[in-house]
Amino acid sequence: MGIFGRIFGSLLAFSSSASAQGWGNVTKKEVDEGFSWTAPLWPSFWMAWTPATFLLFCGIFGAIAVIGVLEVVKYRDGIERRGILGLTTTLGDRLFISLLGTAYIFLAWLGIFGQPLWWPLAISIAWGVFCFRKV
Repeated sequence: MGIFGRIFGSLLAFSSSASAQGWGNVTKKEVDEGFSWTAPLWPSFWMAWTPATFLLFCGIFGAIAVIGVLEVVKYRDGIERRGILGLTTTLGDRLFISLLGTAYIFLAWLGIFGQPLWWPLAISIAWGVFCFRKV
């Protein structure tokens, strides 16, 4: 093999290693996929935190924080009352009952009807209002 054969062989080896490292995609434009409610926020994290799950948990912890602040600042003795269910409940108890009922409403809706989930959202909001007023 002559000198040209060795040069050509080394260029060919460099070319294949460069394309294997991703250099063949340098001129390609990245495709902007846009916003997705189901794409993970942190792909290598152990839990699939999507924007929807993140907002759900922020809402739950925010509601717990608001109830905690109300219990400490405004209602020091707590607001205990007997409601329709015959239980003596506080604000935290009513929040728990409304969150638990909301989970069952969504699970039952998904099992019976599937998507879209706008109707169980409306039913869950009505359930939450009912729990805080009557339970």
